[in-house]
Amino acid sequence: MKHVISACMLLFVVCTMSAQGKLGPITISYGEEIKEDKEKIVRIAGEVNGKIYTLARKGKNKYFLKMFSSDTMAEIGKQEVEFAEYNGKDLTFEEIIVIGNNLYAFGSLYDRKAKENHLLGFPISADGKISNKGKILFKTKVTKKRERGAFYFKSSPDGARLLIMHAAYFDKEDEVQYEIKLFNESLDTQMSDLEKVPFKDRSDLEFNIADFDVNVYDDIFVVINESYRDRKQKKNIEKFEVHAFKKDKDYAKEIINIDFTNREVINCEILATNKDVLHLVGFYSGVRKNGKANKKLRGIYAATVDVQTNDVKNLKFNKFDYETKVKLIGERRAKKDKDIKPLYRTHSIIEKNDGGLFLLSEYQEVFVGRSQGIGPLSVQPITYINNEIIVTSLNADGSVAWTNVIPKEQKASFTVFSLGIFGFAGGNNFSVGVSVSIPIAVAGKGPEYLSAIPIYENGQLTVVFNDNKKNVGVTDIEEIKKLGNYNKAIPTAFVFDNEGNITRLDPEDLQEERLILRPGVYFQKAAGDYIIYASRRSKDKLGRLQIQN
Repeated sequence: MKHVISACMLLFVVCTMSAQGKLGPITISYGEEIKEDKEKIVRIAGEVNGKIYTLARKGKNKYFLKMFSSDTMAEIGKQEVEFAEYNGKDLTFEEIIVIGNNLYAFGSLYDRKAKENHLLGFPISADGKISNKGKILFKTKVTKKRERGAFYFKSSPDGARLLIMHAAYFDKEDEVQYEIKLFNESLDTQMSDLEKVPFKDRSDLEFNIADFDVNVYDDIFVVINESYRDRKQKKNIEKFEVHAFKKDKDYAKEIINIDFTNREVINCEILATNKDVLHLVGFYSGVRKNGKANKKLRGIYAATVDVQTNDVKNLKFNKFDYETKVKLIGERRAKKDKDIKPLYRTHSIIEKNDGGLFLLSEYQEVFVGRSQGIGPLSVQPITYINNEIIVTSLNADGSVAWTNVIPKEQKASFTVFSLGIFGFAGGNNFSVGVSVSIPIAVAGKGPEYLSAIPIYENGQLTVVFNDNKKNVGVTDIEEIKKLGNYNKAIPTAFVFDNEGNITRLDPEDLQEERLILRPGVYFQKAAGDYIIYASRRSKDKLGRLQIQN
């Protein structure tokens, strides 16, 4: 999930809310304690007409819609999320999302007889009740349940439209199918397109739907990356392109090629601005003499596209500098010019005031252990590791202004009921890189304490995260201590100046009973207004995080 965010410069003061503490200019304030703490909030859907709507989870698969007052952050209502039966079967819960001034719950179902994957949207009333009448949004043909694919959601910049993509890999047919649709706040379809990509005669083809986005003009962009090796020519063939669907051209498909040689794209994030500019940024690898890509991170590329003409204005490949490599892989390997392991996922992409970008890339590993138990009673151990964040400041032309590293080591281990939550969205050499949010199936289990919240205001980047209290004042990656128990974490902020230098902000006093932030659960209502969630043992509170000028 991308977050293009900023922080307001006003101190939030409400008599019914209490301040938890300060991190330099950052003020964190909370409402009253949430009474039912066993129902952990896993999503903050949005704020509509003075109410904040959140999704809470209890146990294996019970979900509740919890409502809070925007002014006091006090809980004012709760409804269990229950769908009416569809085709005589229960729906699988997918998400709750605010579109314009309307709130919807989304559920999916595989129709075995028709061999279709269905998605329905259900309106939710102001008091949190889900309608019995759902609207069918997708009835996508698939081959079987195991290949039913997955749905991906992305809101428009103003929140008035919702872009949904369904993607699946069909093993027997050896092809990828993806369908994309744009909906208005009444869930009427504004645009629809379905594509199929055969793998025939390209057995080593790697196909990645890298990202997709919609801009303020309701234009849609899908980034596709195909890579395979031509054995006869002994070279790596890279097809990197944007599929554009523009509203003023009745959503006719246009293809924008991003041409380059002797490099391979590892991942991509896309940002469609309100200035008819398309930014593409991510990691790339080098190609060996035998034509094979080495798959390790050589550096960061950046491309800008003029949406009006489809011209690629800038394309820069920026190799990691020596200082950054020393922080990530050590001095000995950096001197040998070794590349970096491909374990960094794009955390955030932020447009700067000067037309450039901030790219935040976080080290992440997810270990899924073997199932223990039989059938529906089996459980799986899972471990999330979220470590350092590479922060890259890019100029408007795609060149690097500076790079620095946020040092942190975070870990969360837990067990979940075995549901095959990892891997059903892809297969073989097919992958979808458009979703970075915590899966619903593991939300509320611990990963939401990890990672970070980036804030951008008046040209300055601030990143807030949980850290070990032994790291107070430490910015050297070689000296940090691991955060093993997130229940004992303290909030920390790193502030970057125009040259990339770090100022670390820690709490003035290390309160033993301080609430612990959950950086994986937050929502930006508007510029400068952050709704956050924090907890500690039996205490759970909704709050706000802001910056004082």
